[in-house]
Amino acid sequence: MRYVHAMSQPAKSPRATAATDAPETTTAGTRAAAQRLKMRRELAAAAMELFATKGYEATTVDEIAGAAGVARRTFFRHFRSKEEAIFPDHDDTLVRAEAVLNAAPAHEHPLDTVCRGIKEVMKMYAAKPAVSVARYKLTREVPTLREAEIASVARYERLFTRYLLGHFDERDHHVGNDDPLLAEVAASAVVTAHNHVLRRWLRAGGQGDVEAQLDRAFAIVRDTFGTGIGAGRTAGAEPERAPAATVAADGEVLVAVARTDAPLDEVMRTIQQALKER
Repeated sequence: MRYVHAMSQPAKSPRATAATDAPETTTAGTRAAAQRLKMRRELAAAAMELFATKGYEATTVDEIAGAAGVARRTFFRHFRSKEEAIFPDHDDTLVRAEAVLNAAPAHEHPLDTVCRGIKEVMKMYAAKPAVSVARYKLTREVPTLREAEIASVARYERLFTRYLLGHFDERDHHVGNDDPLLAEVAASAVVTAHNHVLRRWLRAGGQGDVEAQLDRAFAIVRDTFGTGIGAGRTAGAEPERAPAATVAADGEVLVAVARTDAPLDEVMRTIQQALKER
């Protein structure tokens, strides 16, 4: 596989900006993001408590907003529906996972980068084991929530698949090159390995060293797919080409088969060498 490492370029402003403005803008943006996440988590906590006490179907958006001490419109500024309210961190986690991919060093195998990226998802769950376990139990009981969770997982898988496919030279896609297939299968395998470890950890009540378990699962994925993707090729190397010409003997007759783009002198040398060896 010929890896393509594109260096991102900083966006250029149409006009110069004072250097002292940047820290203030960054600080304001960071503060706003933190407040947004805090509000989303408060709404999520209120939703989880109501779902546990009243049941999912019986709980309304107005009740969730009221329990969090905000208006209904505030709820809808953060979530499109009540089922989204128990997954407050997925959007931000997806951004962090993508940031890991974008900042990957050029020498790192893309599959290793993807494994590091999905660790951001596990960190999200491991940060609050009790909440994660309660949410897991709830999603097992409510099909609508289970579907929302599956949709979230699909977003991660699409992100990782795009990343792996983005490290292929499009011109190198030809018959016999299975790298695109392996990229999609590998991305699915990384997500599956993560989900398997996560479910096992949640079923155990959030106990145990989940990061060590995840590393072991990723090692299995790398052993299975890491050498398969791009096998026999190195970064920046040209794909192996067929010889200019081949010669086969049939009694007293030599049959030469040559590529249409093969240099004539190379074809002649191949035929001459074959004649000498007769």
